Amino acid sequence: MLQEYYGQNPILFIALALLAVSTLIQLIYYWFIYGKVAFFKQKNEFVRTDQGVSVIVCARDEYYNLKENLPLLLGQDYSKFEVVVVNHGSEDDTQYLLRDLAAEHANLKIVNLAQDLNFFTGKKFPLSIGIKSAKYDVLLFTDADCVPRSNQWLRRMAANFTQGTDIVLGYGAYSKSNSLLNLLIRFDTTRIAMNYLGFARAGMPYMGVGRNMSYRKSLFFNQKGFISHYRVQSGDDDLFINKASSSKNTRIEIQQDAHTLSLPKTTLNQWIRQKRRHLMTGSYYKASHKFVLGLFAATQFSFWALAIVLAIFWYQPYIVAALVFIRLSSQLFITKKTMSKLSEKGFLFLVPIFELFLMLVSPLLAFANTIKKPVKWR
Repeated sequence: MLQEYYGQNPILFIALALLAVSTLIQLIYYWFIYGKVAFFKQKNEFVRTDQGVSVIVCARDEYYNLKENLPLLLGQDYSKFEVVVVNHGSEDDTQYLLRDLAAEHANLKIVNLAQDLNFFTGKKFPLSIGIKSAKYDVLLFTDADCVPRSNQWLRRMAANFTQGTDIVLGYGAYSKSNSLLNLLIRFDTTRIAMNYLGFARAGMPYMGVGRNMSYRKSLFFNQKGFISHYRVQSGDDDLFINKASSSKNTRIEIQQDAHTLSLPKTTLNQWIRQKRRHLMTGSYYKASHKFVLGLFAATQFSFWALAIVLAIFWYQPYIVAALVFIRLSSQLFITKKTMSKLSEKGFLFLVPIFELFLMLVSPLLAFANTIKKPVKWR
């Protein structure tokens, strides 16, 4: 009698219909957007090119990272490149390290900045100075705490600059450990990559990550640099790409030897502060991008909420179980394929748990940003 009553309950029937719609939309995202990364076949061989490339790194008090990582940037297997390091008000021994390295490497250019320009915040001012100081049109960006996975990183990224290409989006991985926080960070990094790389492949690029991306200097000046969002503390990477990218001028590069690798945060508080900075810029995206990203988030929430409610009331349990199975199996399959492409491992079966955690925590962090701005880039 109880099951018969719920079977005739119009509210639960509507909830089931909404669950089915949410599941369908989620499947579209996984198979037709994220699947473009999971099934992406990039040629192993790359074109040798003589076009010059300027690698740009902004650093503040990064002596130890630069000492370890800068020789690997300078040792890239490429015939025509420079590394521009913007020393942004460092108070450690960075300037002496850079001076010594510059004496050994003719292609290391040092730009020393003692202070910020008043109306620019975060990395945008030093990054702008580094771009203006660059010799070549193709610019390749990374951070002082990042290391390329191989000496072919520069060549892989530069080979994508065929005629009509202005932007190349790469993958910036984090080093692996077995801690739960590390697994969460690497899942989140993979999830974000599935988004921005998948949408770029689908003809709607909307962001990149400053740890590993490239664009033309001429594009930077044509877009008037960061002027459209200079008051926003962060966004030197994703907001610029959001404004300057198009379906025709953007490519992706996800070969393993084109990845960069950096150390992740080691405490929850550090990760929360980093996450808050990353969440600040979403509200400045184009309306179309906010819609497609918001639609995924909304149907993701409704999928889980409706599935839980219908399970509690034991309404049409076989249909609900089938929808949950189809969605979760698709998610795990596409995520596994993507993890293989991005050389990630170790967190596949934690994906639903991490998804629920981020689904609940991210709105709270975004709300916290409306009350108090996170700490600026140091």
